[in-house]
Amino acid sequence: MVASRRRRWERQARDWPHRDASRFVAAGGIEWHVQTMGAGPWALLLHGTGASTHSFRDLAPALARDFSVLAVDLPGHGFTATPASRLMSLRGFAGLVSALCDELHVAPALAAGHSAGAAVLIRMALDGKIAPRGIAALNGALLPLNAPGAMFFKPIARLLAGLPILPALLAYRSESSGRVERLLAGTGSRLDAAGIRFYRQLLADPDHVGAALAMMASWDVETLAGELRRLAVPLALVIGSNDRTISPADQRRVAQRVPDATVDMQPGLGHLAHEEDPEGTAEILRARFASWAQRKA
Repeated sequence: MVASRRRRWERQARDWPHRDASRFVAAGGIEWHVQTMGAGPWALLLHGTGASTHSFRDLAPALARDFSVLAVDLPGHGFTATPASRLMSLRGFAGLVSALCDELHVAPALAAGHSAGAAVLIRMALDGKIAPRGIAALNGALLPLNAPGAMFFKPIARLLAGLPILPALLAYRSESSGRVERLLAGTGSRLDAAGIRFYRQLLADPDHVGAALAMMASWDVETLAGELRRLAVPLALVIGSNDRTISPADQRRVAQRVPDATVDMQPGLGHLAHEEDPEGTAEILRARFASWAQRKA
């Protein structure tokens, strides 16, 4: 039986952004929530840890003027079912997203991922599962955490993910006044009321929170960082200058490792820059894609 979260969708997502573009697809042993819109070459959009397709609510239609857009709820996130725990890893996600693309007959020409979503796309490219004209990393989480105490982060995440009651407790606490707002403000971004409301809805769901914890506990970005030098497709690093989650300095370190990398700064924007300025982000992606396409001509 394919794992599904469709019932939750029917109960809780009546006002979800672009609901008319949503559908459910079985692939890789789970049922996925995806959104498709637009026409043209395929653009694959992957969100970051703890988010969902809602984070592309304005970027997706902006890109849909030039592309056929496929936006995906990653495994366990939003309304996509959670796979076996052994697949809640970077390589596991890469394989699952690849199975989804195969099921939908989507070969992305442009691949754009936010934060951890960028890591999934690069893992897919390194493993030969996609061959886009280029990958855009929107404040990509592509290097190990550099903050004090970061070496303890993964063991703690594993411990927390193994406590069955914790996701429910964290989801309950997320409903406290101002807690989600403070969490989002800590990224260096300012979101509108709708954006905050969708994050609050997601973070009130124990399954979504549990999947985010399990993902963090199994994430192997260390191996990915060591393989960046063999990335064979162009990488556009789109960086919010006010990102308090992923240091812009770390992004520049990534640029030094990748053979074909470019940097586009978004002044004054934070980790969720693509939500703060979707039109500006779409303009950067269109320009980068045009330059990649010229090389192929």
